[in-house]
Amino acid sequence: MIIERRFHGPDESGNGGYVAGLLAKRVPTDTVTVTLRLPPPLETELTVTVEDERGHSLRLWDGERLIAEGLAGAIVVPPVPGVPFEEAVAAAEKYRAAENNPFPGCFVCGPDREPGDGLRLEPGPVAEDTVAAPWAPEEVPGRELVWAALDCPGAWSFDVAARPAVLGTMTAQVSDVPEAGERCVVMGATRSREGRKTHTATALYGADGRLLGRAEQIWIEIDPERFRS
Repeated sequence: MIIERRFHGPDESGNGGYVAGLLAKRVPTDTVTVTLRLPPPLETELTVTVEDERGHSLRLWDGERLIAEGLAGAIVVPPVPGVPFEEAVAAAEKYRAAENNPFPGCFVCGPDREPGDGLRLEPGPVAEDTVAAPWAPEEVPGRELVWAALDCPGAWSFDVAARPAVLGTMTAQVSDVPEAGERCVVMGATRSREGRKTHTATALYGADGRLLGRAEQIWIEIDPERFRS
């Protein structure tokens, strides 16, 4: 597995949701938990090992360094409710990252990315500890891109600009992918906080309100200087 530089979050490591989605695609279950152990390196040949006979447990390695683990998972709590597309568009106008995104080049939420290069999601507040972002993919996305879209809105639900953090664990279920140009809404909400950890949830809804994907996450507060080139 190689993580192309285009799909970075911090400047020198892969976007957590995207990398998790690449690994999750290899687990033959509809819900997968991925734990990121180290920043995923870019443009590097990584090795995936299968840890059980059914393929329900995988590990991602950079040489002898364990980068991530993927396991068959489960989600038992209700998803974050959606909002209308128009409300998500209005929320995006209040996106707080224009000047203070800790990772402005992030593939998912980076304001420095050119249209068509990154997803350029702009999660803005719609309620306390809850954000929404519109998303209309130009092409039918792979499931790893749905995992990516389900990533950063969780962080912006607790204002990651004020409390820089990276994804630690993500359990996601992707039931379908949007059509090209479909007007989708990505939701993010904070569940709870515990020390340096923040528990969040995200959900992706299609134009007809169908639930395309959902995730539960754990974010870990960090010093962003450690992740900058």
